[in-house]
Amino acid sequence: YDVGALMAQRKQVNALLPEEEKISVNDFILKAVALTLRQFPNLNASLDGDHILRHGGINVGVAVAVEGGLLTVVCHNTDYKPLRQIASEVKTMIARARAGKVKSEDIEGSTFSVSNLGMYGVENFIAILNPPEAAILAVGSARQAPVVKGGEVVPGWRMKATISVDHR
Repeated sequence: YDVGALMAQRKQVNALLPEEEKISVNDFILKAVALTLRQFPNLNASLDGDHILRHGGINVGVAVAVEGGLLTVVCHNTDYKPLRQIASEVKTMIARARAGKVKSEDIEGSTFSVSNLGMYGVENFIAILNPPEAAILAVGSARQAPVVKGGEVVPGWRMKATISVDHR
């Protein structure tokens, strides 16, 4: 994806915020995913045996590396929240998860998940579905790369993403 506009917007927003309130690339991705799920509700679903359960609320799960494995914290009603609220809530839940003080509401009710390894320099990968969800998005790092614009090679921001879905 061309993420030049995202990187510019993030820089502009973060210039106005104190350090502890900075917005991450992942926060933008969570908001974009939530708004996209409104347009593609079949992906905002889970499997209940042989039945597909479509969810009304959009609760985006965020994969978090914790000691001994992976945990998914959940930003409930992500599509209705502003970026700063998403950023604040996710940071708080991640901190609790890594401190071993996760609350049940932090990890319950996700309807779609995002796994982002971009902060570790990973360019691309494939994420494993988080049952019973129907899909998960794997996000790599935002990188500057040579791109062709107007017949010329210029620097541009690019990010790779891979979606894994249960096609039922």
